[in-house]
Amino acid sequence: METNVRAYPSRLGDAASKRLGTFSYLPRFDVPAVEKQVEYLVGLDLTPMVEHVEPHRATCRYWYMWKLPLFGERDPEAIRAEIDACARANPTHHVRLIGIDPRRQTQVVAFVVRSGTTTG
Repeated sequence: METNVRAYPSRLGDAASKRLGTFSYLPRFDVPAVEKQVEYLVGLDLTPMVEHVEPHRATCRYWYMWKLPLFGERDPEAIRAEIDACARANPTHHVRLIGIDPRRQTQVVAFVVRSGTTTG
């Protein structure tokens, strides 16, 4: 049986080859795709949280919290506004959205919604 699995070579010295989770192997999310993901997260009753980090540190485990998790926030527009505010305040950083299960108190969903750029 032949499989059609694509290899993704990555190297520490090649920033373009780094992957940031499963979704990073897909084409970048455009605004409508981010909106659908936010609505999906809200539909699962997950607590949203926005994080950001410099691109050269993106593979580190620690990302900066934009604010405390948005406990009880169910309005997708308010969540997208926080994503936009974080991206405006940190224009060169990667920004990701986390979904936390409030009952199990664990991260369930995480994906990059904005890709930062490296400077100099």
